[in-house]
Amino acid sequence: MTEEIPQPHKRRVRYSGRNPRRFEDKYKELDPARYAGDIEHIIAKGQTPAGMHRPICVEEILSILAPKPGEVCLDATLGYGGHAEKLLPRLLPGGKLFAVDVDPLELPRAEARLRGLGFGEDVFIARKMNFAGILGLLPEAGGGFDCVLADLGVSSMQLDNPARGFTYKADGPLDLRLNPARGRPASEMLKSVSAAALEKMLFDHADEPEARDIALAIKASPLPVVTTARLAAAVTGGLRKLHPKMPDSLIKKSLQRTFMALRIAVNEELSVLDRFLEILPWCLKPGGRVAILSFHSGEDRRVKKAFARGGEAGIYSGTAAAPARPSPEERRGNPRSACAKLRWAIRSAAPMR
Repeated sequence: MTEEIPQPHKRRVRYSGRNPRRFEDKYKELDPARYAGDIEHIIAKGQTPAGMHRPICVEEILSILAPKPGEVCLDATLGYGGHAEKLLPRLLPGGKLFAVDVDPLELPRAEARLRGLGFGEDVFIARKMNFAGILGLLPEAGGGFDCVLADLGVSSMQLDNPARGFTYKADGPLDLRLNPARGRPASEMLKSVSAAALEKMLFDHADEPEARDIALAIKASPLPVVTTARLAAAVTGGLRKLHPKMPDSLIKKSLQRTFMALRIAVNEELSVLDRFLEILPWCLKPGGRVAILSFHSGEDRRVKKAFARGGEAGIYSGTAAAPARPSPEERRGNPRSACAKLRWAIRSAAPMR
């Protein structure tokens, strides 16, 4: 018998200061099962741990969707799987939850996490696809869904990872694609878009009041805008030059809106949402419930109008008179929830034409 050679103990890398700064070094947040107590402490301070996502309006969504044992439901934007984790137990026994997401990096992680919680393939069916294509799931789902959830926000895992290019707070490639294997990154788009088209993009997708100045500053950048840091520098430098008295807080808001507008454009998010809202009634069973979380005015307007048209046409028997908002307690505990709006609708029994 060969004697095993004991492996020397490998100490964790030490960092300057109390905590690692780089995303890839945040060992506690990236291994939450091992450091559960530390993660709870971070959440208790009103922060979102790096690489994790905290589901928003959970109780409100569960109340709207009212999932029951034996029903078939859809999570149209799985993300971290926080909402799915709460929906699944309520569908048992006999029910199923279908879940889709376009992100090929985060989908396997969310699926593995939920499988680890005991939800097998008989009750939890995950698919890599855009929610504009959910009509293709109907045969497998038995013809329709009893409830549908769509959380239109970008997940914290995407925001926190500099390699994805979603944030101005850390340097990384200016990508912004939800599916890095499809389409072209934001850096490539900026090379070909005109200043006028960029101005329109910033205004239409983010209601940016300084859209013209920001567009001109980006196009006038002496260095190619291929990283998040260069985009942030171009926007900040341009606004400080033209508006020297602008408060840092307003510059920060413009940075946030700029990144959001580019992300929406790169992923064609509004046209995809329009398609989803168009096919949604065909995917709901009579009496089926839908809840949609939106995070900016362009999304919310589309949801509001689609539900209103459906109500007038008799497709929906009930719709939200006004959007629900996260409670003050939730907004304090999870600042990323502050801009969320939740709308709902109920499919009528009238046949679709």
